[in-house]
Amino acid sequence: MMGTDYGVQAPGASQNTAGSLRAMSLSDVDRVAALEVLSFTTPWPRSAIEEELASNERAHYFVYLVDEKILGYCGMWLILDEGHITNLAIDPEARGKGHGQEMLSLFMKEAEALGAVALTLEVRSGNASAIHVYEKAGFVSMGVRKGYYLDSGEDALIMWKTLQRGDQFER
Repeated sequence: MMGTDYGVQAPGASQNTAGSLRAMSLSDVDRVAALEVLSFTTPWPRSAIEEELASNERAHYFVYLVDEKILGYCGMWLILDEGHITNLAIDPEARGKGHGQEMLSLFMKEAEALGAVALTLEVRSGNASAIHVYEKAGFVSMGVRKGYYLDSGEDALIMWKTLQRGDQFER
């Protein structure tokens, strides 16, 4: 897993963020598992996070820090030149302050550095705040997965973003 510490403010981020991103380590799993529980109705168990870090060679996970405190995390599976975002979460107490936008911007730079030319993700169709963050970052809804979320039967929007490196390719 490769990680770059981007201590500079991401373009479009709020003036009060100034966070950084670094590769997630096993020592971060307790905090990340806590963020999972705070953020998702069906959180990944701690063991799944550990397995991703230890055994999945396609997995790349990062923690987002502000003042040395983990406020969020994100991850993807890199398959050939496409990154499939698996998780992205900001501590509920830190939401609405530009952290999600900044973390996503930094994450897209990491994905590009790892060789991704495009990113994709699924998001609950009713999660307006997350959809707004993704759209602001340039993601476009390209389809729907009907009944994707087993806990509620809610649909998922399939969103894609071509990264700068991939601008020369047609999607």
